[in-house]
Order: sequence, then structure tokens, then C-alpha cells
Amino acid sequence: MFTTIKNAFKIKDIRMKLLFTFFMLLVIRLGSAIPVPGMNVSVFQDWFKELSENNAFGFMDRFTGGSFENMSILALNITPYITSSIIIQLLTIAIPKFEEWQRDGEDGRKKLAALTRYITVVLALIESVAMAIGFYRSGFLVEKSPLYVVEIVAALTAGSAFLMWIGERITDNGVGNGISIVLTINIISRMPSDLSSLFTQFVTGKSIAKGVVSAIIIIAIIVAMVVLVVLLNGAERRIPVQYAKKIQGRRTYGGNHSEIPLKVNTAGVMPIIFAMSLFQFPIIISQLVGYKGTGAWSEILKYLNQSYWCEPSNLKYSIGLVVYVLLLIFFAYFYTSITFNPLEIADNMKKQGGFIPGIRPGKPTSDYLTNILNYIIFIGAIGLTIIGVLPIFFNGVFGANVSFGGTSLIIVVSVILETVKQIESQMLVRNYKGFLDD
Repeated sequence: MFTTIKNAFKIKDIRMKLLFTFFMLLVIRLGSAIPVPGMNVSVFQDWFKELSENNAFGFMDRFTGGSFENMSILALNITPYITSSIIIQLLTIAIPKFEEWQRDGEDGRKKLAALTRYITVVLALIESVAMAIGFYRSGFLVEKSPLYVVEIVAALTAGSAFLMWIGERITDNGVGNGISIVLTINIISRMPSDLSSLFTQFVTGKSIAKGVVSAIIIIAIIVAMVVLVVLLNGAERRIPVQYAKKIQGRRTYGGNHSEIPLKVNTAGVMPIIFAMSLFQFPIIISQLVGYKGTGAWSEILKYLNQSYWCEPSNLKYSIGLVVYVLLLIFFAYFYTSITFNPLEIADNMKKQGGFIPGIRPGKPTSDYLTNILNYIIFIGAIGLTIIGVLPIFFNGVFGANVSFGGTSLIIVVSVILETVKQIESQMLVRNYKGFLDD
């Protein structure tokens, strides 16, 4: 691995891309330490720590690399962009014009990308306005002045737009997908403090025997989850495709074969994000408006809050976990259905003279692909459920609250693997021995 990195730095353009990416990530981490003007950060952090006991904003803070807890100018981070991208993907199914743009190649993708940027800014503006008003009412400002509210809105919106710009610059001039890399570095930045908390909670102050056993168990669980994520991310079912021979004049065309790779985890991390967003949205809104009731709504919020799940003393709230698992499976099928169209694949194969051995072209091929897809999606959903539920289980039973849960691990592992593949492909073009050969 070190030899490969050394070889990568010997290639000037790859070296410049790696250095550019590193510099941009450094800028992001520096920006995460700059507080929003007009905010009384210490008061906000005290309020946030009280909420963190119930993990209300943990989902948001983990994706911002601690920027939200520090209430920096990058507090919104790229969450508006992620939401905007999801909205565009869903609208592509509902709006024929968007579907047409998606099929138009590079020009269509540019139009969708521009629309994604506009929606990102609008969402960042809406979120920053709502947060600024909430901060004003809660007394988190240095002084209750409308001018500070305007400054907070401007700073948070500009910070989110700036991060979106950095992500796109990394994609164009650096290595890997910029937005994914920004999200990954945010998650990784929280891991040292989480590991330190685990060490303090389960190792420090214990006897040598208990401390060693606890450390081994913690390492084993983390390694096992990483291995499971790697296997889930790389697992796929390959469908063989044969192309019929065509004779035109004296030349023969076709006759070759290829494969359709169907990933087991087709939807990636999106089912977890969708399901958790649905659960967290009512909690976040209730806390921003200052709701502190003890009635039926308060009980409902506990069912939605994952911090109450798997607690031996309050097992009734684990009903929320059952609903969460069902939503994971549902969204795994739903997201795959809007990103992979077996009928379209079958039609394209038929037009190109391709067929699956033993399956007739057209609708039988579409039905065959659908059946295979439904089978592997279920396997992927079960694997995704295990990865998503394990951290929640250990948090509820043992109080091991960490940010690198199932969602974070899937994002980090998949982004690292994709980035390594991209560097590998660039090195192979220049006849250098790469990562995959180590």
C-alpha cells in the first residue's frame, strides 16, 4: 500500500489531484471551526449536550463532522445538497421532462445538476431561516437583534453553498466524487473522539482482564461490521447476456457475450437515510419549536427516537425499531425500483440482439430480471438491516453511543473503495502497479 501511494505521487497529474483534494479538505476542517456571527456558541453547545443524551440531532451532527454542534459557518454542511439530490431523483420518475433530461446524456445531466444546485440553495435558505428564528426565540444569540438573525441566515446559507462548490471542484480537479468525499471526511473526523469515548467508557478504570476483554470485543465488532459492509458493497449477481450473430455482406457482427451486474445492495445507504430522516424529522421540529410536553405526543417521540430502542427497562419503545426495519426493507425495494428498470433493460437488449440464455427476449426477460432483482434486494435489505441495527442494539443495551454507525460505515467504506478504484484506473493507464495488486 505504501509503495502504491509512493508510485501515485510520482505521477505529476495524480499528485496534483491528491494535493488539491487534501487542500480542499483542509479548508473544510478549518471552516468547521469558524463560529457563526451573532451566536452565543457556549449556550448553544450546553443546549445541544442536553439533547445529545437523547440523540435528537446526532444524525445531523454526524454528517456535518461536528460543525453543527460547534455551530460553525458550515453547520448545514452538504445536507441540503443530499436532500436536493434525493428530490431530483424522485422527481425524475414523476416528471417526464426530467426523465428526458436524464436520457439526453451530458447536456441533460448538466441541466439536472444546475437544478440540483438551485434547490440546494433554496433548502439551505429555508433551513437557516428556521434555525435562526428558533435560535432567536431560545436566546442563543449574543443579543436579541434582527440583524444577527440576518447574519446567521446569510452565513449558514453561504456556508452550505460554499461546501457544494468545493465538492464540485474536487470532482473536477481532484480525486473521486467530491460531495461523497466531503461527507466521508466529516464522518471520519468524528471517529477519534468516538473511539476515545468507547475506551473511556469500557476500558478505563476496569481491571486489566476486563479492560483487555472489552477492548478485544470492541475491535472485533468494528472489524466485523467493516468486513460486512465491504462484502455487502461488493456483492453482485451477474446475469450472462449473449448477442446473436448478424451477417451483413461478408462481415459477421455480434456473437459476443457480456454480463449484467446486479448489485446485492442496489440502493446503497439510501434506505437508511430515508427511514432515519422520517423518524428524526418530528423530533427535530419539536425541539426547535421548544416543545417540552409530557402528553401523548411526547410518548410518540420516544417511539421514534432510536436512543430509547433496545433499552431493557423500556422494551415497549423498541416497537419503533420494528417499524424502522420494515421501512428499511420497503425503501430498499422502492429506491431500487426508481433507479433500475428491468423493462427498459430488456427492451434495450432486444433492440441490440441480446438475450439471456434460456430466456426469451422481451417481457419474459423483464420478468426474469424482476424476479432475480427481488430476490437479491431482499438479501441486501437483510444485510443493510443488520448493519443499521447493530449500533442501535449496542447503544440501547450497553450505552455505546458512537457516530460511526451503519450509515456512516457504509458511506465511508463505499467512498474509499470507489476512490481507490479511480486512482487505480488512472495508474493502470500509465502502467503503474496499483492498489489492487498489493
